[in-house]
Amino acid sequence: MSSFDAGLPYSVLGLLVGFLVGMTGVGGGALMTPALVLIFGIHPATAVGTDLLFAGVTKAVGTGVHGFHGSVNWRIVALLASGSIPAAGGTLLALHWIGPQDASVARVITTVMGVALLATAGSFYLRSLLNAPRLADSEKGRFRQTVLTIGGGAAIGLLVTISSVGAGSLGIVALYFLYPLLATRVLVGSDVAHAVPLTLVAGAGYWLVGAVNWGMLAWLLAGSIPGVLVGSTLAPRVSEKVLRPILATILVLVGVKLLAT
Repeated sequence: MSSFDAGLPYSVLGLLVGFLVGMTGVGGGALMTPALVLIFGIHPATAVGTDLLFAGVTKAVGTGVHGFHGSVNWRIVALLASGSIPAAGGTLLALHWIGPQDASVARVITTVMGVALLATAGSFYLRSLLNAPRLADSEKGRFRQTVLTIGGGAAIGLLVTISSVGAGSLGIVALYFLYPLLATRVLVGSDVAHAVPLTLVAGAGYWLVGAVNWGMLAWLLAGSIPGVLVGSTLAPRVSEKVLRPILATILVLVGVKLLAT
């Protein structure tokens, strides 16, 4: 088999995931890492490390497009990052001490990934049924909103560093509840922008311990960059009502499969 034939499936996967990331802000780690583990048989630590760098580059492109359309709230991005980056650093130190290729680490990664996917899918289904609280109606409410945003960023940083899942999927749901008055396109753009520094920092940590497959990463990016450009361009014009239930159902199936592995 030629290198082109071997790499083409990765590019097709990157194209699909990149489109979903640009369109909805979710789908990166939630689909990419499980696909690499379950379909291509990649070790969970290598899949997570490679996907983190993949997400960093892909979402940097998406951030440029969303920023051009004015759909990024940089204050929210900064608050999320102030919690997520330190959490990612602490998690990386723990993984480095244990060893990312350890069998127990692989099991932890797949278990956390499965639970995160099920939680993400559940939040998608419940989002349309629940009314988000209006936290910022007073000075006390705004302070609480700020604290919860930083705390949410820390939780996302921990989860993303372990499993690569959550930067987009859980992040967008958290922002919906914390900032219900903002337009969906702004929530998506801010979520995509926050994922860039988080995934690059976490991915760099995996790279330092040798858990990144650079050849696979190149093929994934070859497909994802045009995909995210198209998805980010269409995002302000297309409703998520069809995509969201389909994506949530896929996440349930993949999450159950990971937990059963």
